[in-house]
Amino acid sequence: MTVSLLNNNTSNNAGTSGTSITGNSASEASDMFTKLLVAQIRNQDPLSPTDPAQFVQQLTQLSQTETLQNLSNLTSANSSILQSMQVLSLGAQVGSNVMAETTTVKLDGSTKVSGQTTLDAASSATSLVLTGSDGVDHTINLGVQAPGTVPFTIDPAQLGLGEGTYTMKVVTSTGSKPTIDIQGRLNSVRLGATGSVVLNVANIGETSTTAITAFNGPATAAASATQSAF
Repeated sequence: MTVSLLNNNTSNNAGTSGTSITGNSASEASDMFTKLLVAQIRNQDPLSPTDPAQFVQQLTQLSQTETLQNLSNLTSANSSILQSMQVLSLGAQVGSNVMAETTTVKLDGSTKVSGQTTLDAASSATSLVLTGSDGVDHTINLGVQAPGTVPFTIDPAQLGLGEGTYTMKVVTSTGSKPTIDIQGRLNSVRLGATGSVVLNVANIGETSTTAITAFNGPATAAASATQSAF
């Protein structure tokens, strides 16, 4: 089970530094505004003094700016906390089988891979087409299908598919392009360089949390040993 918070710590350190700099800038701006306001009051024309309402308006604008800055800092801090909680929550699922939406699949040349597609309408001729790096198509005939979930199994040995990454698409008689979900073991969870959560799923590789469509429970010992190579 691998749950990495290294990048998150780095992000937090960077975020803390950024917040400090922003806070100092806001404080300096406030001090400068106050000094300018005092200078403006001292140097105003006694015979034609500035309307006090203008001073109040300026002070109100400064207060609003500081409030917005504080809200921005608070939002950034909350976002970082939520990301860390998400990593820890997903980390508890490491070792489980998940379904993830994808257009590619990784094969080792022997292990069968399960998946499914969802049809919006009935299809009189349905097939799953896999294309390797050599550009050759390999078709799995799924036959006549009613609307709904259509499970399938990719058997590399039967199809003569070697080790590698294959693109996938589902061809239907209606011409629709349904999405494809592949099942794999959740190997690890980490934070990416941009702060996004990155999952490593067997048979797929790295993917985002938004690609996960289902958690199917703990993987079997045999499947775990086989898929850990990915």
